[in-house]
Amino acid sequence: MKSTIRKYAKLMVKIGACVRKDDDVLIISSLEGAPLAQAITEYCYKAKAKRVTVSYVDDKASRLHFLYQDEETLKQIPSWEADMKNSYNDKHAVTIRILSEDPHLYDGVDPNKIAARSRATHKALKQYYDNAMSNKIRWTLCAVPSEAWAKTVFPELSASKAVNKLWELIIKAMRLDAKDSVKAWQDFQNNSLGRIEKLNSLNLKELRYKNSIGTDFTIGLPKGAYFSGAKENTTYGAPFCANMPTEEIFTLPDKNTGNGRIVASMPLVHNGTVIEDFYLELKDGLIVDYNAKKGYETLKNIIETDEGSRRLGEIALVQYDSPIQNLHTLFYNTLFDENASCHFAIGEAYPLIRGAEKMSKEELAALGANSSDEHVDFMVGTADLSITGISADGTETPIFRDGNFCF
Repeated sequence: MKSTIRKYAKLMVKIGACVRKDDDVLIISSLEGAPLAQAITEYCYKAKAKRVTVSYVDDKASRLHFLYQDEETLKQIPSWEADMKNSYNDKHAVTIRILSEDPHLYDGVDPNKIAARSRATHKALKQYYDNAMSNKIRWTLCAVPSEAWAKTVFPELSASKAVNKLWELIIKAMRLDAKDSVKAWQDFQNNSLGRIEKLNSLNLKELRYKNSIGTDFTIGLPKGAYFSGAKENTTYGAPFCANMPTEEIFTLPDKNTGNGRIVASMPLVHNGTVIEDFYLELKDGLIVDYNAKKGYETLKNIIETDEGSRRLGEIALVQYDSPIQNLHTLFYNTLFDENASCHFAIGEAYPLIRGAEKMSKEELAALGANSSDEHVDFMVGTADLSITGISADGTETPIFRDGNFCF
């Protein structure tokens, strides 16, 4: 395990964060992630980082805050808490987040409290989130098992065996079982570029989705939109990989388009609550109807956050025959589950429009980029999903058939 942790840390520093000389690094870690955080700290300094700060998050204490604090108190974000993260907004700063989320952490907690805290946090950290979404700063996410998370994934196993089993799967998903995991990731990134170039060459204006579980949906793309994924670059040219692992190729929709029904193909874990068996109905880009058999109030709070949370902000393509999907495991963790399935996101859009770095929020909105305090991914991919692309000249191109890319 020590060897695995060191390989994991090296991968996060070289591929995820791409730490460089004189960088200021903030590591935000779960308590379970402490060994990885310590190893990442060492590799950051070996990469000539100027300073590394580690901040630990205690999920069990967080649950107690929600149980015992009133809603008004939860909405008060201490200035030091906001200042810490907002200070990582220059080109020499990078944030690395290590997750170990319990999918049931907030079972029994008032969902209105969770939603109120989430909205207040986003408002206090608006500058940081805006910069992260527009690639003005580097950031990356990864995960290590906790007992609660592992037991949710493997309820039939003892806690220790469940943790070991989840580690096995994370090692595979992160390509840590390769002889040289850094090279394995570089090869994957390079291979993804060809598919991205093909998609961008099609000059798509619309995507049409259909599968057997009820998704029948068409959505448009803004003029000048482009696809990205696997390896991104900041506006000042520094590479990074925001999600580790990742398998997606993504872009943004035109917020004023989107007609039909989208049926979620997997549960969604949001703020410690599981949402299951849900659908969204959209008309001209607006969510006009929705329901969930489990977690309805949480879904309602997501959609009713603000005007932009009633629209979509991301289109992500992940083929069904992919490394994470082939593990045949529901992770109950969006970082992994979204990379096993095509997905959309409710809320804020990544401004993947040519020339966006020179545009104002208002100019981007006029082109169709959505703006919201939320950005929540939910999965729609299935083994029989078909996606057809319609180009500006009306040409129809098969993008997905039977759940996989056609090229």
